[in-house]
Amino acid sequence: MNETLSIDAYSPVATFSGTWLPDESAPRTDSAAMADALARWDRPVYVVDFDGAIGVAQDGAAQLGNVAAGERRAGHRLMALVPALRPEQLGDSEFRETHRVRFAYVAGEMANGIGSAEMVEAMARAGMLGFFGAAGLPIERVDAAIERIRNTVGDRTFGFNLIHSPSEPDLEAAVADLYLRRGVRLVSASAYLDLTLPLVRYRVSGIRRERDGAVVAPNRVMAKVSRVEVARKFLSPPPAKFLEALVQRGDITAEQARWAECIPMADDLTAEADSGGHTDNRPLVALLPTMIALRDELQARFCFARPVRIGAAGGISTPASAAAAFAMGAAYVVTGSVNQSCVEAGTSAAVKEMLAKAGQADVIMAPAADMFEMGVKVQVLKWGTMFAVRGQKLYELYRAFERLEDVPPAQRSMLEKDYFRCSLEEAWASTRAFFERRDPRQIERADRDPKHKMALVFRAYLGQASKWAIQGESSRRPDYQVWCGPAMGAFNEWVRGTVLERPEQRGVVTVALNIMAGAAVGLRAAWLRSQGVHVPPDAARFAPRSPEELGLSLAASD
Repeated sequence: MNETLSIDAYSPVATFSGTWLPDESAPRTDSAAMADALARWDRPVYVVDFDGAIGVAQDGAAQLGNVAAGERRAGHRLMALVPALRPEQLGDSEFRETHRVRFAYVAGEMANGIGSAEMVEAMARAGMLGFFGAAGLPIERVDAAIERIRNTVGDRTFGFNLIHSPSEPDLEAAVADLYLRRGVRLVSASAYLDLTLPLVRYRVSGIRRERDGAVVAPNRVMAKVSRVEVARKFLSPPPAKFLEALVQRGDITAEQARWAECIPMADDLTAEADSGGHTDNRPLVALLPTMIALRDELQARFCFARPVRIGAAGGISTPASAAAAFAMGAAYVVTGSVNQSCVEAGTSAAVKEMLAKAGQADVIMAPAADMFEMGVKVQVLKWGTMFAVRGQKLYELYRAFERLEDVPPAQRSMLEKDYFRCSLEEAWASTRAFFERRDPRQIERADRDPKHKMALVFRAYLGQASKWAIQGESSRRPDYQVWCGPAMGAFNEWVRGTVLERPEQRGVVTVALNIMAGAAVGLRAAWLRSQGVHVPPDAARFAPRSPEELGLSLAASD
């Protein structure tokens, strides 16, 4: 099909006066012209009146405003124009400069090492930012990951996760201490319900004032939040009570405490919308503008040297979603669920296959292992697993009874047969052995409080369900806990029939490049629409392709 596109078909609305001056080539008027021009994001697009037809050009020159009569006769009426927009231009330039990355794109920290060292390394080599999923891992494994990643990526930027652990505060403190000892300069603070002393200690350790008076905090925090009351804490200076406690402990000096009053708790704050794992299921179109407005309010109050940058997470899995986030003012975008299906993800092939078949409705909320007693939930994959149903049953039993011995025989039999595959006494014995190594105080409390004992046993099932999925334990497939948001389904729909359809073809960098390249195309199409130009649906649609086909050389990041 090569039909000419007429002026009437587009019905453009003139938003400015101008003239397009051609070079040797004439504008294209065929139906594929718009799609080809938008996909060449490194060149501008000129839409012109070419003898009564819509002409699309990428060469020549545009002159805006009144043009001399002689020049007007040599050119054509300019109806709309869009500048070049490369994928690496999306987002906040200060974000890219601060973190020394080429793209304002982040691979988030999927817990238990699903956000793997391989993933972090691949992102770093491509000029992107990746976070290692340290949550749920023993200190020794986190330490080994720090050593490996640092040796592999050199001076490129990388980050590690620091998760709020209200049930195990000593573990959170130990992880923060490890990061300080090992010189990890960037953490993603996730699942925080409130600020904690270990997090504040990490943020302000080593704070100094330069000769020009600038206060420098060497440890950077990227906070992931979905609630305004929590965001307010990260967009404000560290609380005085924590600074005073750190001074009394000798962790910082009184002078450093005063300097800390000049900085926000976070350098970057990610507005986390409907996502996999811990989530409040908030819509991004409501959440992101709210967080930006809150940032502006607190920046006006505290006058920080640099305002906190606001990024977007949750639902980011397609060019359209990334383009929407950038259009709303996101400094960067964060992906999560989609990375879990990539070859570098630290999870089993079975899980990746399940994720690759998921639709947008194949997710459900389930009790969280780390905040079980508080009733906090995580979003998980519903398709192919019974984890959510079984997890909810455990929470109902926990609410209904004060101790394991009170569970009725029929319910007890179900737990022993289908959940634990052993007696509850044996389940407690293995749970006890685990916490004797990890946190003996939990055992001491369980010996005094039978309800806490029940919580520990139930939490053990929830925690192991994630590990069974990661390990691909086939006999436990009905119990797989797979963190997943609806973005996974949207991604699968987008890549169907393309190079990224199969999980073994999904490299985390290839996925990222396609999302960013497609976002650039989508934003350019939106700019044309805003100038009154009708953009055919096919012209704005971006199909995934290989890095070679994208033409985005990563040589500069090597």
